[in-house]
Amino acid sequence: MSVSPPAQSAYRDATRAATLGLAVNFVLGIVKLAGGTAGHSFALISDAVNSLGDVFVSLVVLYALRVAQRPADAEHPYGHTRAEAIAGSNVALLVIVTALLVGWEAVQRVGQLHAEPPVWTLWIAGANVLIKEALYRYNLRVGRQTKSSVVIAGAWDHRSDAFCSLAVLAGLLMIRQGGPAWAGADVVAALVVVLVILWSGIQLFRASSSELMDVQADDGLVSRIRLAAESVPDVKAVETLWVRKSGLEYFADIHIEVDQHFTVARGHQIGHQVKDRLLLEFPALRDVLVHLEPHPHLHPAVPSVDSIPGHPTGTPD
Repeated sequence: MSVSPPAQSAYRDATRAATLGLAVNFVLGIVKLAGGTAGHSFALISDAVNSLGDVFVSLVVLYALRVAQRPADAEHPYGHTRAEAIAGSNVALLVIVTALLVGWEAVQRVGQLHAEPPVWTLWIAGANVLIKEALYRYNLRVGRQTKSSVVIAGAWDHRSDAFCSLAVLAGLLMIRQGGPAWAGADVVAALVVVLVILWSGIQLFRASSSELMDVQADDGLVSRIRLAAESVPDVKAVETLWVRKSGLEYFADIHIEVDQHFTVARGHQIGHQVKDRLLLEFPALRDVLVHLEPHPHLHPAVPSVDSIPGHPTGTPD
C-alpha cells in the first residue's frame, strides 16, 4: 500500500503548516524569553516556555508525518500511519508535565515583589496575540481542506496560545496601571497560561488516544462510503462497515451482500469493483478490505435443545 497522490498533497500541506508553526514559535519563544527575563515578567517567561514547547511539538509532528508516509513492509503490513497518533499522545503527556512544572514555579512566586515591567513587554505580548491568531486561521483552513485532525489540533493550539498572550497582556497592563499593589497580576496571568496549556495537552491526548483505539470515523464519512458501495452494480446491501482513522488516512472494512447464486469468481469481481470505487471516490482511504455475504443474508435459526433428536431432553430416537 502506497500513499495516493491526494494523500501526498495532504501530507505536504500538513508538513508546510507544521514547518511554519515551528519557525514562528521558535522566534516568538526566544523573543518572549528574552523580554520576560529582561522585563521581570514571569507570565511572559511562562508564555515563552509554551512557545518553545510548541517547537518541540512541531518537530515531533514533522517526524511523525514523515514516518507515516512510509510504505507498508513485512513488519508493518498496514503501513506506518499511526506514527502520528503515537507521537501526539507522547507529546501531549510532555505538554501536561511541563505545564504542571511551570504552574508550581508560579505558585512559588506568589507574594514576591519585582520591578514594574517596561512598556515594550506589552508590545511583545500584543504582537504575539495577533501572530498566533493569524496562525490559527491559516492552520484551521489547511486542516479543513486536508481533513487532518493533527493540523486542526495545531490550529486550536495556536488559538490557545493567543489567549495565553492575551492573559499575559492583561496582567502586564494591570501591573503598569496599578503599580506594586498589582504585582500579583503577573503570577495570576502565568497561572492562566498554565491552565490553558493543561487544557490543550489533555485535549491532544484524548484525540490521539481515541485514534489509537480505532474509534469509528464520523457518521457523515461512513454514510457516504456506504452509499458509494451500494451504488456498485449487483451489490444488494452493505451489512457491515467499519472505518477507522490512522494519521491523515483511513482504513475501511466492509461486508457487502451479493446474490448467493453467483460464482466465487463473479463475487470476487464485484468485491474488486467496490474496492476500486471507494478508493477512487475517497482519496483519504489508504485501503479497503471487502468481505462477501450471500443475499438474502439469512442467519440460520438455532434449534432449541428440546427439538434435537437423541438429546437427553429432546425427542426420543
